[in-house]
This record gives sequence, structure tokens and C-alpha cells, in this order.
Amino acid sequence: MLKVAILGRPNVGKSSLFNCLVKNRSAITSAIAGTTRDIKKQIIELGGRTIELWDTGGFDDSYVFGGAIRTLNLEALKACDLVLYVVDGKVLPQEEDKRQFLEICQRARSCWLVVNKIDNQATELLGYEFVSLGAQEMFFISASHKRGLDTLLTALLKLTPQEATQEPADGAGAIQVGIIGRVNVGKSALLNALVKQERALVSSTPGTTIDPVDQIITHHDQAICFVDTAGLRQRSKILGLEKFALDRTRKVLEKSQIALLVLDVSAPFVELDEKIASLVDTYRLGVVVVFNKWDVRHARFEVIMQDFKRKFKFLHYAPTLTASALEQRHIEKIKDQILQVHAHFSKRIPTSALNQIITQATQKHPLPSDHGKIVRIYYSTQFASCPPQIALVMNRPKALHFSYKRYLTNTLREKFGFLGTPIVLHARGKEDSSFS
Repeated sequence: MLKVAILGRPNVGKSSLFNCLVKNRSAITSAIAGTTRDIKKQIIELGGRTIELWDTGGFDDSYVFGGAIRTLNLEALKACDLVLYVVDGKVLPQEEDKRQFLEICQRARSCWLVVNKIDNQATELLGYEFVSLGAQEMFFISASHKRGLDTLLTALLKLTPQEATQEPADGAGAIQVGIIGRVNVGKSALLNALVKQERALVSSTPGTTIDPVDQIITHHDQAICFVDTAGLRQRSKILGLEKFALDRTRKVLEKSQIALLVLDVSAPFVELDEKIASLVDTYRLGVVVVFNKWDVRHARFEVIMQDFKRKFKFLHYAPTLTASALEQRHIEKIKDQILQVHAHFSKRIPTSALNQIITQATQKHPLPSDHGKIVRIYYSTQFASCPPQIALVMNRPKALHFSYKRYLTNTLREKFGFLGTPIVLHARGKEDSSFS
């Protein structure tokens, strides 16, 4: 499979080109320099062959993350077969572009020059000034107007080997894990530790991660796709690009199966931690709780666990692990725990066993009556998994109180486990056969 990295200075249209090629607004685009910081990857199909595209942050050493972005970009050169170096065709060639392009040509296996923002013939004439960079291959495009893309795609197709292996563009078969938490709890550092590479930009500056960063690994023959999301703040403190980041985080969680909830134990838990944890229930996700920064924990294990159980009662079923991304503490155990939770998340209970447990539970504690009317559960059946969803067919479905639902849920956990997994109970009337 051909791997192609899109490089260039800030605001030349790298992310816009990336979005054009993948045919969706996968990467956040903005007039604000430094919008893209981490490397975003996506696989596309082109003429029956596959290409992996890498969108990168802009080269700008004056920027606060400039040095770290440069390091990530130069590492990308080693892994990619081709670099598309993008320049702004509306601006005359800059000395920085000449220096940068020469360095990349010396390091990369192959490098093409892509002159962007060529919206018409007038700007195309200006674009020819970039011949001075000495590129072997040069393309004039306009990502915003979809101009010149066919020529670029045709050239990429010729470069893509016929025998390229077909790989799923969406990580089909992989367990989808979203890493969530407040800003600066160590999510990006934890991702890097889990995938054993510097995949995400790590900084003490709050809000470093904007675009979700994903990476697929294999653990015990099972593919796991980790997605590092932007750290969440109080709503009143969300400004500028972070509004886009919050929207992307929500979309990640919609596609996730398991949440890796990262809590910073270098200081006591705060109210925002609880609000973020509630996303697990909102999106019906399996969950593994990670007490990160254990090497600088603020209190003893017993004190931290007591505080967690008091503030996060709604996650009483979630497994917890102490970890330190810095010291690589319990990193492999986190992966093991994800596999275990996913097994429960996708579990199916035989109807006979399920009905037996529900009948025993109702006999032990009968359902409360509804204004003197007897309430009965006729039978139950699990109609979906990931997460487990169970239909309770009743004579008075609206009379099932949430406290009795909780009792049934706890009974099911005692019998079948459902570690780190939400259980969704649906009360249905006998005439309602649609379990969805």
C-alpha cells in the first residue's frame, strides 16, 4: 500500500487537500495557523488500489508547537513512500519554502510539489514561479474549487502498485476505543505508550490535541483502534478551535465501542471529571477507567479509590487500573482489560438462561403494583449486543420503575458479569414486537 504524506507550511491548504482526497471533512480546516498539530491518517481506494494519506501540521519553528511538529513530520518521511509538499500559489516562493523543499527532497523517497490555490489562469501564471524550487513533478490545484485534482489522482494511481493489499479503510474488525478526559490528564502520552510510538503531540500546554488522533495496533491477535480525543473543558471556557474539537470528540464517541476514561490522580477529582464520565452512559459505551500519573499521585490508593467510588457511583461496574504513561506502568494491562471488557460488551445471553434469572429475581422481589394492578414480566430476550440490550415483555411496560430496572440490572451483573459494560433494558408491551 502506498503511503503519502502531505507536508508544507501553515495555511497553504494541506488539510483542505486531505479532505478533498478522502472525500469528507475529516480534518479540521481553519484560517488559524497551527490548526493541524498531530498527524491524521486515512486510507482511500483509488482504482481498486489503496493509498494511506497522512495530513500533517505545518512547518513553523516560531510556533509554540513548531519543534514538536517538525519532529513528527520528519519521522513521517521515514514511513511514507511519497511526500506531497503543498505551497500557496497566490504567494511568490518564499525562502523558507525553498529551504524546506530541498531538505525534504533529500530525506524523502520521493517528493512532488503541489501548488495550491490556483483558482484561475491568472493565478496559474503566478504559480509557474515555483519552477525555481526544482521539483521533478509539479501539480497546479485548487482544493477549495476541486480544480486539478484529477491530474494529481491519476499520477498517484500510476505510482500505486497493482499488487497493493486491500486493507479496510475503517479498521473493520478492530475494537474502537475512544480516549476521553479533561485537558492535560495525559491522554496523548497514554496513546503513545499504548501504540509504542510518538503518534500524538504531547505538551503541557492545555488544548494541544485538536483533531482526533487514531492508531490501530494488534494485541493478542485482536486489532484495537485507539483514538485520542481533544481534552474537554467547562463549556464556558471552550473557545475558537476547541468548539470544532468538541464536535469531533462527539463523533468519535458515536463510533466507539469502549471509552478509556483517563483521570489525573496527581490531584483530587473535580466536577468536570464526573461530567466527562457521564459520556460513557450517553453513548452507551463499555469503559475502562485509568488512574493516570500514578507516579505523582496525590494520595494513597485506598483514599483515591474511596473518592472514586463516592463521586463515580454510576461507574461502579467499571474496572479501574493505575497507570503512568511516563513510566510505562500497566500499559499492557490496559490492553488486556480492553479485550476483557469488549468480550462482555459483545456478550449474548441464551434466552432460556436469561428468563430463568429474571423469573428468580421477580420471585425474590416481586414487581410493585401499578395503582393496585398487578405488573408482570411475561418473558425476556436479548435482541442486541454491543452493548447488551434486553427486552422485557410486560403487561404494563410503563409501570416499570427505574429503581426496579436497577435491581434487575444488578442481578444480571451478579450472574453474567458484564464487566465495564452498560446493560440496556427495554420494557415492551406484548403487542410491541419491534425491539430497537
